Amino acid sequence: MIRQSDKGNLKKLGTNIKRLREAKNLSLRELSYACDIDNSKISKIEKGQINITFTTILQLAKALEISPSELLKTDYE
Repeated sequence: MIRQSDKGNLKKLGTNIKRLREAKNLSLRELSYACDIDNSKISKIEKGQINITFTTILQLAKALEISPSELLKTDYE
């Protein structure tokens, strides 16, 4: 179960992932194919509904052609 205090951070991460995906003009399906992660899982990640592993962060960063640190930046607003 995700602690209430972590939900905001997961939402920020998900928003950043979605922003980066859309900036690359990728659909959920295209990103899913590029990183070998189910598109329903990516949707949940983007909504901040699930906590992800370091391996998932690496897969997403590689598919988006960015560094993991760029993926984790949540202070873009």
